[in-house]
Amino acid sequence: MHLAVIVLAAGKGTRMKSELPKVLHRACGRSLLDWALATAEPLNANETVVVVGHGAGDVVASLPEGAVAAVQEPQLGTGDAARVGFGACGRDVDTVLIILGDMPLLRPATLEAVLRTHKSEQAAVTLLTAVFQDPTGYGRVVREDGRVVGIVEERDADEGQRAISEMNVSVYAFDAAILGDALGRLRSDNDQGEYYLTDVVEILANDGRRIASVVADEADCVGVNSHAELALVSKVLRGRINEQLMQAGVAMLDPDRVYIDSGVEVGAGARILPDVYLQGDTTIEDGAEVGPSVHATDSSIARRAIVRYSVLDGATVGSGVTVGPYTYLRPGADLGVESKAGSFVEIKKSRVGPRSKVPHLSYIGDTTIGEDSNIGAATITANYDGFEKNRTEIGDRVKIGSDTILVAPVSVGDDAYTGAGSVISEDVPPGALALERSHQ
Repeated sequence: MHLAVIVLAAGKGTRMKSELPKVLHRACGRSLLDWALATAEPLNANETVVVVGHGAGDVVASLPEGAVAAVQEPQLGTGDAARVGFGACGRDVDTVLIILGDMPLLRPATLEAVLRTHKSEQAAVTLLTAVFQDPTGYGRVVREDGRVVGIVEERDADEGQRAISEMNVSVYAFDAAILGDALGRLRSDNDQGEYYLTDVVEILANDGRRIASVVADEADCVGVNSHAELALVSKVLRGRINEQLMQAGVAMLDPDRVYIDSGVEVGAGARILPDVYLQGDTTIEDGAEVGPSVHATDSSIARRAIVRYSVLDGATVGSGVTVGPYTYLRPGADLGVESKAGSFVEIKKSRVGPRSKVPHLSYIGDTTIGEDSNIGAATITANYDGFEKNRTEIGDRVKIGSDTILVAPVSVGDDAYTGAGSVISEDVPPGALALERSHQ
């Protein structure tokens, strides 16, 4: 089977009330379009075509390698979009799977079932349908003696058709040659003046072609047309992510209050407490404890580390490290084994060496701290001279007195001390005591 997947992603999403194309809105760290492409990826399609329209430039820029964009301009309905996508497919295609770019809850197994049924029944088209408790906005699947004879869009349905509970969810597997012929016969004499892909089903039924169907769970077929629906599918996706992690050995005190993006890695034996947000390229290793109230983006937290009430953005936390409460680790913060960043500490673009401590009320920027050093409360590395950032170098076993200001560029040698309340603007030799005070 030479399979082509066509993803319809040209719509604006008017109800989102946003300039961002609907398919680029994000749920659990991925765009809606990313979710659709990820769902289709296990099918190993020979080609993937994404039909773009509104915000085409941004949508095309988001596409992964191997996906081909086909521009629908103007947007004249789903039938026209399918025609545009089909025109971008190669001549060797014999099966076409059409899905929407705004249905992130679909599972690969559901698409596999559609293709399997399509092949086994040798159908011209196989539909994915679902029974919805609230069918508002969906096309109704019309059957006669159990046989699908058409799909009626809600706006064109009469009262009897609106009472039908089986919905079309806009996922189809087509015989490619039959689809090409039917698309050429579509008409736009409907309420919207558009070409409906659903009309292809009626054309094929009238031709006496075999139409098969697969019934899916309603929960897997929710589309996103508003921010309320985006929040709904995000909640479902979070639940799936958390359930998978817990089955793999991750402990969660209250999974309903844990927000982990797709792609975040959490090792077995890690413990995640409430109100934790893990986003981007974040990794939590086995045995780490994160939370409560931690927001980590593009960060790594190693084994046995404990992070509480803190924000991490592009930070590296080594094994056995303690962070928090109320710590801000900015990009480039790198905490070595068994080091500490305590309460009301901000660290940026700095290395804190093994077993060194920045316990509280300090700002450490553009700094290297060696091993076994202690940074007293209210210490500041003054790294900006008004023109450029300068570095501070602090050696091993250094004791920085409370309320010290280190004016960069400056270095403090191994085993040196600074007196509390000092402003250090010159290098401190190894083993020395540096003081800078006026008389009381």
